[in-house]
Amino acid sequence: MAYDNIPKEKFRPVNRGERISDKKFETKAVGYFGDAMNRFKKNKSSVVAAFIILFLMVFALVTPLLSPYDVTFRDGYYKMVLPKFEPLAWMGWDGCKVQTETQAGYDYLTGIGYELNDSAVAEVRNSFVDANDGMKHYDLYVDSYKKVGFTYVDLSKEEYEALKAYQNETGIQVVYPIPDNYKTNFVGALSGANLWYVLEDDSPTTNGMSAFHDEEGNPVYVNNYKTGSENYGKYDSIRIPGDDGTAGEDGDEWYVYAIKNQTGYRVRVLYSAYYEYKNGFAPSYLLGTNQHGQDILVCLAKGAQLSFLLAIAVSVINFCIGICYGSIEGYYGGVVDLLMERISDVLASVPFIVVATLFQLHLAEKVGPVLSLLFAFVLTNWIGIASRVRTQFYRFKHSEYVLASRTLGASDARLIFRHILPNSLGTIITGTILIIPGVIYSESMLTYLGIVNLETTGLTSIGTMLANGRAYLATYPHIIAFPAVFIALLEISFNLFGNGLRDAFNPSLRGADE
Repeated sequence: MAYDNIPKEKFRPVNRGERISDKKFETKAVGYFGDAMNRFKKNKSSVVAAFIILFLMVFALVTPLLSPYDVTFRDGYYKMVLPKFEPLAWMGWDGCKVQTETQAGYDYLTGIGYELNDSAVAEVRNSFVDANDGMKHYDLYVDSYKKVGFTYVDLSKEEYEALKAYQNETGIQVVYPIPDNYKTNFVGALSGANLWYVLEDDSPTTNGMSAFHDEEGNPVYVNNYKTGSENYGKYDSIRIPGDDGTAGEDGDEWYVYAIKNQTGYRVRVLYSAYYEYKNGFAPSYLLGTNQHGQDILVCLAKGAQLSFLLAIAVSVINFCIGICYGSIEGYYGGVVDLLMERISDVLASVPFIVVATLFQLHLAEKVGPVLSLLFAFVLTNWIGIASRVRTQFYRFKHSEYVLASRTLGASDARLIFRHILPNSLGTIITGTILIIPGVIYSESMLTYLGIVNLETTGLTSIGTMLANGRAYLATYPHIIAFPAVFIALLEISFNLFGNGLRDAFNPSLRGADE
């Protein structure tokens, strides 16, 4: 026999009262979801995608809380300024842009901030004579923030006095002398607050912007401020000491810092300083601004919030509807299944874009565009989950453990929710999660095409940002680039994440890697 070769030392007597049983497992049992998580963690691309999705969600939630801006904040002077981040200025993230200008444009841009020894032109890259018009042109590297320079603002008497008090307390100069060429440009309108220098002429050929030039053709910038007197009621003037530095002497001049009007005063301010005075912080836009002067970083975060909330709400609602509908179909089958499937077929045959358009035309006025879009998604998007649940029920409802439970008297509800449905959750959850990128993409498409308008004073979306930025793709690509990168990264990450979930929850792969 086979036991003849076993040594006697391997055997021992057994007492009649001794209880023999298997040894207890020393390792912890791994359940279905634990095994799925172990397999998911082995898929490196899916893990990275999950971290990217988590980062984008945290970005959407945290950024509006930390930023001094919000979607309602708009500044007409800082429209379409470029992204600026000092640590990455060496990579071109410095808020500057190359512009080709004529002599008049060169004079104007180099004159901005010249009186402060801080010109808006960071660098003159090149100069050349255009063969077509015979005029000299310049390639300038212009700071989009300093390009704003000076501007005129109208203040009431109280506001003007408060601004002067702020200057005295902080030592920060906001109000600057008004140029002598005020109201003298060739079209007869108010000349720009940055045209403080003496103009060469007012002819249309120079656009009324060229400064005097020396014999070598270089601009000569000379302070050209309007002067007044202490007792001249039309102005608010400040005494500037003469060459000898002694106040009260004949050499003193009275520079005009404000001109009275019907409501108070018109003053010339350095807008960056005035911006900080009004808002309490300096202008700084990490991703630049759009055509409305809104901070793109905050708009992107708020748009992502709306997209995530809409997508998650649609997924949860469709998950609940799809499970209930598909469970009834798959469990009872027969005539019930046939009738319910025909209803699903009718709803599935209606194009989603038609549903969304009709809802926006007739329902958005009553419940708002967001809820209208939510209803459009919920109307048909649950059909895929219901079909997946139905398939899983047909797969498991005739299993031995289900038949055993039915034999022991388990009710239909218990069989559905305690025995069949838990074994189908892996596939259903995967399908539900993958609804999220689909909803975000569809919302972006609808708003980009103008079918849905989600833009209000305090609301925006990724699709809205893409739609608004397409007109500036050639001139200011950063307006559309950042939301485009965001949605592309989100879609790719969800695709990889979904692939990892699909493989992790596939029962046929359990133990395949061991």
